[in-house]
Amino acid sequence: MKNRVIIIGGGAAGLMAAGVAAKNGNDVTVIERNERPARKLMITGKGRCNITNHAELDTLIKSTPGNGRFLYSAFSRFSPTDLIKLLEDLGLPLKVERGNRVFPVSDKAVDAVDALVKHARQNGAKLLHGRAEKLVIEKEAITAVLLEDGGSIPCDRVIVATGGLSYPGTGSTGDGYILAQQAGHTIRDTRASLVPLNVHEGFVTELMGLSLKNISIQVIDTKKNKEIYQDFGELLFTHFGLSGPVILSASAHMREPEEGRYKIMIDLKPALDYNQLDGRLMKDFEKNLNRDFINALDELLPRKLIPVIIRLSRIPPHTKVNQITKEQRTGLCVLLKALTFHITSTRSVEEAVITAGGVNIKEIDPKTMGSKVIGNLFFAGEVMDVDAYTGGFNLQIAFSTGFVAGNSV
Repeated sequence: MKNRVIIIGGGAAGLMAAGVAAKNGNDVTVIERNERPARKLMITGKGRCNITNHAELDTLIKSTPGNGRFLYSAFSRFSPTDLIKLLEDLGLPLKVERGNRVFPVSDKAVDAVDALVKHARQNGAKLLHGRAEKLVIEKEAITAVLLEDGGSIPCDRVIVATGGLSYPGTGSTGDGYILAQQAGHTIRDTRASLVPLNVHEGFVTELMGLSLKNISIQVIDTKKNKEIYQDFGELLFTHFGLSGPVILSASAHMREPEEGRYKIMIDLKPALDYNQLDGRLMKDFEKNLNRDFINALDELLPRKLIPVIIRLSRIPPHTKVNQITKEQRTGLCVLLKALTFHITSTRSVEEAVITAGGVNIKEIDPKTMGSKVIGNLFFAGEVMDVDAYTGGFNLQIAFSTGFVAGNSV
C-alpha cells in the first residue's frame, strides 16, 4: 500500500522532496499557496538562479554558520555534484562561475523552476494550489492536513517545507513555524540573515547607488574587540547603508545585531599595502602638483566617492596638492584602507535573502529530517534553524534536506 505523503510548500526543498518521494512509490501531494510553485527560486541570483555552489563537503559545512554540522549527513547523501547531475539529466544545462557558483546556462531562473516541477510531476507527484492551516494530530501522529478553504487531506506522512520569513511576497510568511508548534516543536528566534545593513554615518546617502568592485571588508565585533569576518568582492551603497554580496555574507556573522556592536571597515585598495598606496598617491600628486586636492583623485576613486573622502580626510578641498604634508597623506592612506561604518541594525527580515532561526534542529533527526516529537512528520529547507552564506549554499541546503526527507518518508 502506498504511503499518502503531503508536502507543505512547493519551493526548492518541497519540489525536491516531492520528486524523490514520488519516485519511491508514494502517493505525493504538494500543497503550495501560490498559483505558481518556487516563487522565491525565481528571484534568486538576480533572476539568474544561483542553484548551488560546486563545493566539497567541508566547504559546504564551513559556509553554513547556522548549524552546519547538523547537515553533514544530508550534504553527504545529496551533494552539489548529485544535484548538478539530476538537473542536467532533466534537461537543464548548468555552468560554474566565479566562486564555484552554479547557474543555468540560459541565465533564466524559470528554467530551473521548470526542471524541478518536471522532476516532481514526471514521478507522479500532484501539485495543489492551497494553504495548509492546521495539522490534525491523533495518537501522536498526523492523520490529515486542514486547508484554509475548509478542505481536508488525509495523510500518512507530512513534510513541512514552507521556507522562512524572508521575501513574504513569495509566500514565505512563517506558516511552517505555526505548523511545527502545533506538533509540539520549539522555534528558535528568527532573524534576518544575508540582509543589507543600516549604518550610523549620514554621508552614506551621498553614495547611494555607487557600486564598488574588488574591495575587501573587515567586520569587527566591538563588544569582544575582535575581527569576526573578512571578505573580498562587491559592495553597494544604499540610502540607508550597505548592501551587495560581501555585506550580505557579513550579516550572517552578526548573530546579535545590537546597535553599535559591529563596525565594518572597507579597504578601497586591497591590492596595495600602505607603502604601495602612498607611492601611488605620490605619483598622482606629482601629476597634479598645481591643482586643488579636490581635482587630484579622479584616477584613484569613483567620482561620487571623492567629496566624501576629502571631507573625511580633513584636508581642505582647495589645498594645492604641492602643499599637502606627509602626515596628511598618511592619514589619507589610512582612510582609504579603512573607511569605517558603524552598524545600527540589519534591515527587516522581509528584505533578507534568508531567515536564520526556525524549527529547533535538536528536535530533528539529521539522518532522516524526521521529527523527534511526531513520528510521521519531517522537515526540509529554510523552515529549520539552518542558514548559510550567499553563493548558492542555502539552495543546496534546501535540495539536500529535501532529498533526505523525500527518501525518508
